[in-house]
Amino acid sequence: MAKIGIYGSSFDPITNVHLWTASTVAQRCKLDRVIFLPCSSKRTDKQLHISDEHRWNMVLMAIEGNDKFIADDYEMKQAGWEIATYLTLKHFKAKFPEDEIYFIMGADLLLDIGEGKWKKSEELIQENKFIVMARDGINMLTAISKSPILRNSDDGQTFHLIDKGLAMEISSSYIRDELKMGGEPRYLVPEKCYSYIKAHKLYT
Repeated sequence: MAKIGIYGSSFDPITNVHLWTASTVAQRCKLDRVIFLPCSSKRTDKQLHISDEHRWNMVLMAIEGNDKFIADDYEMKQAGWEIATYLTLKHFKAKFPEDEIYFIMGADLLLDIGEGKWKKSEELIQENKFIVMARDGINMLTAISKSPILRNSDDGQTFHLIDKGLAMEISSSYIRDELKMGGEPRYLVPEKCYSYIKAHKLYT
């Protein structure tokens, strides 16, 4: 049985912090694989800045050469109104029935789920396992104990909390801003992705 982490994000663009995060989570949580799952551009809560094709190409470039990393375009292919993490995880559990599936997310998303802001929040927590990464100013244990949805679903196996050394705050939006303003974020993204961004004049 393999342990697989699902790492969903806009990846707009994918950054070295995304790769470092995935690598650290895999090492600390003993994951056999991490699936990079770019979100759909059809989602109403996301405003993306480049095409799906460009985001997908850069994810493939970024993870090349790491046997633990896989890219999957499942969410990219879904209709916007159908996308819910609950359904996404159902899909991957069906795809890998012998394996253990974990959803990798930041503590800020844990708060949103705990407040019932996600589709099928209760079922999502009751039926799945999560790796939750620390975010500045969020006490994860307090968040779980304060939320009826979270605390009543936590059997000691539901949440794997990572609270040390995973709060690097270089974001995709910072990189986009640098590119737009003529800055130099070269060493914040994989070298191949940087060349690709420059060649296609992305984010300018």
